[in-house]
Formats: sequence, C-alpha cells, structure tokens
Amino acid sequence: MPMEPEPTRTQAPAAAPDRPAAPAPSTIGATPSTDATVATGSSAPRPSPSPGPGRTESAAAGSTAAPATTPRTAGGRALAPYRRLLATPGARAFTAGNLIARLPMGMFSVSAVIMIAGARGSYALAGSVTAAGLAATAVVGPWTARLVDRYGQARVAVPATLLAALGSLALLLCVRYDAPGWTLFAAYAATATTPNTGGMSRARWAHLHRGDPETLHTANSFEQAVDELCFMLGPVVAAFLCSSLFPEAGTLVGAVLLVTGVLVFAAQRATEPPAAPRTTATRSPLRTPGFPPLIAVFLATGAVFGAMEVTTIAFADDQGHRSAAGMVLAFQAAGSCAAGLLYGSVRPAQHVRRRLLGCLGAMTLLMTGPLVAASATGSLLALSATLLLAGAATAPTMVTGMTLVQRITPPGQLNEGMTLSVTALLGGIATGSATAGWVVERLNPTAGYAVPASAAALALVLCAATAGRRR
Repeated sequence: MPMEPEPTRTQAPAAAPDRPAAPAPSTIGATPSTDATVATGSSAPRPSPSPGPGRTESAAAGSTAAPATTPRTAGGRALAPYRRLLATPGARAFTAGNLIARLPMGMFSVSAVIMIAGARGSYALAGSVTAAGLAATAVVGPWTARLVDRYGQARVAVPATLLAALGSLALLLCVRYDAPGWTLFAAYAATATTPNTGGMSRARWAHLHRGDPETLHTANSFEQAVDELCFMLGPVVAAFLCSSLFPEAGTLVGAVLLVTGVLVFAAQRATEPPAAPRTTATRSPLRTPGFPPLIAVFLATGAVFGAMEVTTIAFADDQGHRSAAGMVLAFQAAGSCAAGLLYGSVRPAQHVRRRLLGCLGAMTLLMTGPLVAASATGSLLALSATLLLAGAATAPTMVTGMTLVQRITPPGQLNEGMTLSVTALLGGIATGSATAGWVVERLNPTAGYAVPASAAALALVLCAATAGRRR
C-alpha cells in the first residue's frame, strides 16, 4: 500500500527500523512461512514515494509545520489508525459487504427462537433446534473454511451462503405451515454452511498488510469491534422485526442481508487472498505446535460469554425485569466495542503471548465485578456498570487471541485456523450456557455469576501453562 509523503521531509527515507515497512506491491502475493516472518515483515525496507504533484523539494524542506490532516485532538489521534486502515485500496468495499453479511449472525438464533416458540408454544423445542444448528456449525464450519482456503473465497462463499439461505427459508416455511418437528432440525442444520465472514475479512487484512504487525493489530481490533456491534444490534433488530411485522420477518430479512452482503464481499476480487491448493504435505492447523492449547483457551473464553448471557437473563427475570436483560447485556457489548477500538489505536507490545496473558488476567479480575454487584446490591443498574467494565477486557482478549492464531497458523490455511477458533468459542458458549443454567436452577441466579469468573480464570491458567511450556 503506498504511503503518503510527509511534507516535513526533505528526502524520502527508508522505513524506520523500529516499525516494519509495508510490503511493496510486487510482494503482495507472497505468503509468510513462519511466525518470525509475520512479526518482522519484509527484510528490505521500501522507500517512500517522492513528493506529490504541485510540491517541490524546496517547499518540503522549508516546511516545519505538521501536516494539515494531522489530528489535533485525542479522539482524532485514536481514529487516525482506522482512517489509514480504511484508506487501503478496496478495503471500504469489502468492509461494507462484510458488515451487511455479518449483521444477520446476531439475528438468526433470536429470530428462530421467537418464530418457533411463537408458533409451537415451546421454548424447549426452540432451544433444541438452535442448539442442533450450533452443533452442525461446529462440524461443518471448519470444512467450509478449508474449502475457502483451497479454492478461494468467492468460489466457495457464494454457493455456501446460498445453501444456508435456503435452509433459513426452509425453516421459515416449515414453521409457517406446521411441518413435523424433525423438519425444523433438518432445515436449521442446513444453515451450518454459512461461511465465517469475519474470518474471511481478517484473512484479507492479513493478506494486504503482511509484514506490518501494527496495522494488522488495528485491523483485528476493528474486526472485533464490528463483531461486538453486530451481536449488539442483531438481536434488537430481530426482536423488532418479529414483533412489529410478523414472526418470520427476522429470519427472512436476515437471509436477504446475508446473501446480499456475501455477494458484495465476494465481488471485491482485487483484495481476495490467493487460493492455496492442498498438497500431501498440508496438515491441519490442529497439528501445528501451540495451536491445540490456544484452542483450549478459546473454549474456556467462550464459556465466559455463554455463562454470562444465561445468568444475566435469569438474574433479570428473578428481579422481575426480564425484558431489561437484553439492555443489560448490551452494556457488556458496548464496553467491548469501545475497548476494541481504543485498543486498536495504540501500538501493541511485541510479545503476543504475554499480551494475551495480560488480557486474560484483566478479564479474570473484571469478571468478578458482576458477581460482587449481584451479591452485594442486587441492582440491575450496578450490574450494568460492572458488565460495562467487564466488557472492556473482552475485545482486547479476542483481538490478541486472533492475532496469535494468525501468527501460528500455517500459510494458506488462515480461514480454517480462524474458523477452528470460532468453533471453539461456540463450543465454549454452549458449555458455559449449560453450566450456568445448571447452577442457576440448583442454587440461585447470583451464584451463576461465579461460572463466567471461573471460566475466565481457567482460560488464564491454560494460557499461563502454555507460555511456561514454550519457555
């Protein structure tokens, strides 16, 4: 990506040694083969371009003022990395498509529960159908991602999305026309082919900015903030559509948005990473040293999210304000979104594993806040404040974890590696939800907040044990 010339320079120097230079256009197709390649970037710095039209060397030499576009406020400085990130050629186009495609990810499960429970009068059936869909996604998702790596994003994502959309429409029709219960499971299981659009977007950033870990840190922070935003707005949009229009509206609109977004995303071929055909030497990312322990950390982290959601709903219901549970959980997502954007605007520490250990330590500490607030006050307002703080550790943890996945995943298997991480998160969410539900039923909703705190501590211990073995 060309770098803008700075008017304060009299001669365009090579990139500073403490910050890796962006790859030259001729090296865009190259793939790093080791962790060190990703971390250090290109061995030869790329010279900066000469001054632009209308500017002379003498004018540049005589200028001592900062560029006119330099941010003058703290907020401007924080947003500057994201402006540079989105200035990457083609970035805004594939980001727009990805945003449209990712919003339904927070809509489908809520829409399915409202639609099925309203038509069949059974939350147990609705929960079982969505759980079966989650299990199918855990099995099918990594295979879809492997095909994406092997044949390219556009060739695989589009047909996989169309098949998933057909599954959503089939579920809608089965509910609408009172089909047998088993058809609901079959139809919702077909949606498991939905591609991991967040992973594909991260793979594009990694392709465009390999050799520049600081820009990749900003990109991963941006993607995590987008995840939080979509999962914060998705349930609200789904509930509004299903209640204000008709019960099937959330599923229908979600399917249309998914197909539209993936078509727009896949059409941006200039930024698509090259396909990496598999050979006899190609191994699963799970066989990469350090990857299985990282998957275990993602599994425990997912349990934090699942347990927190179930416990908060139960706690709000116990207080007589079940309708407020979504708003209370939105505080956690809002805190995570804001922290993710702020985290991406600062220069990260070089040692990623130590960074992940610090983030998990902060998350473990902050996850005790909801337990204390629920036990000491029983107030939803106090609980919301602690969830806002707890969410502030979520995005940095996920950003650093995904950065580490990018570092250790073998070349050409980035989509598969990130999808395996997301699958571990989904498995953790299901485990955390079940565990928290058991604790809430047998003890009380307040005790349920010990589950996410314990899961965060487990993730911290797993990460520390892994770091110790690597040393």
